[in-house]
This record gives sequence, structure tokens and C-alpha cells, in this order.
Amino acid sequence: MRIAVIGAGGVGGFFGGKLAQAGHDVTFVARGRHLAALRERGLVVESSLGNATVRKATFGDDLAQVGPCDFVMLCVKLWDVEAVAPRLAPLLAGGGVAIPFQNGVAAPDILMRALSPQRVLGGIAYIAATIREPGVVAHTGTMARLVVGAFEGGNGDAAAAFRDACVAAGIDAALSADIRRALWEKFCFLAALSGVTSLARQPIGGIRDDPDLRRAFEAALREAWSVGRARGIALAEDYPARQLAFLDSLPAQMRSSMLNDLVAGNRLEAPWLSGAVAAMAGESNLGAPVSATLYAAVKPYLNGAPA
Repeated sequence: MRIAVIGAGGVGGFFGGKLAQAGHDVTFVARGRHLAALRERGLVVESSLGNATVRKATFGDDLAQVGPCDFVMLCVKLWDVEAVAPRLAPLLAGGGVAIPFQNGVAAPDILMRALSPQRVLGGIAYIAATIREPGVVAHTGTMARLVVGAFEGGNGDAAAAFRDACVAAGIDAALSADIRRALWEKFCFLAALSGVTSLARQPIGGIRDDPDLRRAFEAALREAWSVGRARGIALAEDYPARQLAFLDSLPAQMRSSMLNDLVAGNRLEAPWLSGAVAAMAGESNLGAPVSATLYAAVKPYLNGAPA
């Protein structure tokens, strides 16, 4: 299969690297020093699941040079989705599909407006990975899972084909019969986790071991869960309790990607996470004071470290 990975960071680098190792024709689209290192040394993946160096792949920075693909894994940050979406049409000209793997719940609808529902699947990545240095993707812990699915009226056969390719490449991958709900299940957890870890500048262990921070996390989680249910998402009654148990199962040293970005002085995804929870709560006439506070606390850092 021909696969384009737009954004060769933690998600794109790790999973795209697995697909390239399995023999698929993978093109990674990156930029800057990261791209220069990829071209010079290949993609280095450091993981407790096995280290790897991927050289049999194409590394570039020009979408116009990629050509038609079977699958486009869109792994850029949320703020880039709107600009990239209309540029994906030539890559899907042969009947391919785009799979956005952003945090939050906005990316699939952005792509469907720019392309069409038949050309877009839903994608969820469960992994803690980041660019440790140019050309090197570092994976923390052992969690590395993809979930894909077609939206109502979408291309279910393409979703199954991508899942099968991932499983054959040694990736823990699954199909979701309700990808919209699956996206919200991750969104509720991540909006709370990214907000609390960033506010406290603490990894997961520091959040769950402190009673006050744990309560703040649970409150933010329940706010997002309530917003989802108000918007017609079939989130289960026991969802908050199951997510608290999931929190306790994660490595203590794991940090949210937003905390990594905050510490590094990078732009933050907060407007699409805790900020989105607060905004949607207002639209549904619900209160979300914890999510609103988490968002307000990082607003000075949204575009990187303030001067």
C-alpha cells in the first residue's frame, strides 16, 4: 500500500515507521531540522517494545510531490488541520482515504468539509511518544494502539483494510463500530489530563497521588463527559469510573503531550481540549468551571512561552 504520513512526530513516526518496516510504500512529510535528520540518518524509533531505524521510506516536505495514496495518516497538530485539509485532495485522487489522528474531536469534521465523508475515516492513537531530538522519536511505556472506523455513510471497507494492514505490521489496532463515541471517549480523558498535568507541571503519577489534583482531574473528566452526553454521544454511565481506573494503570512518569509542549515553550492545543469543553458546555447551557479554569491557566502560553 502507498501511505503518506503527514507529520512525522510521536504518532506518525512510531506507527508510520511500523508500516514502513512491514514493506509498505511510506512517505513521511516533515520539515526543518527533523526532516534534515530523517533524510540523513533515517527515522530512529526508541521504544521498550523494540528500537528501530527506518531507512526504506521517502522523506520530504512538499505535499504536491507525494502523489495518490491509499491512506493518508494526518498526524499534524490541531492548529494545522484547517490549512492542510484542502491540500489533501490530490493525494486521495485514486480513491484513497484520510485518517486524522489529532487529539480533540474537531479534525474529522474539518476534513469532511474540505473533502467528503467518503474520503475521511476516524482515527485514534493511544501512545505517549514525542520527538526526542531531530530524527528520533521516543516512545514512553508500552501503550501503542490505534483505533479506526468509518463515520455513518463512510467507507467501512477502507477502515477494515487499514486495520488489517496495521495488524499485519505488528501494530495493536482495532475497528470501532461507533468511531464518534470512541473519539469522545479519548477526548474527555485527554482534555482533563492535559489540563491538570499542564496546570500542575506534573506527570500522571503526581496527579493521581495527590488527592486535590485527582479530584480536579475527575471533575474535569465529568464535565467533558456531561458535555458529550448533552450533545448526543452515547458515553456510558460508568465511563468516569473506568477512566479513573485507566489513569491508575498508566506509567507514573508518563506526561501529556501538552505538558511536553508547555515545558518546551511550544504552542499548545488547549483551545481544542479544555477550552473546547468549556465552549461546548456554554453552548449546551452546562457549567464547566474546572475546564474553564484549566484553559484560563494556560492561555498566556498558547502560542509558546510569553516574552
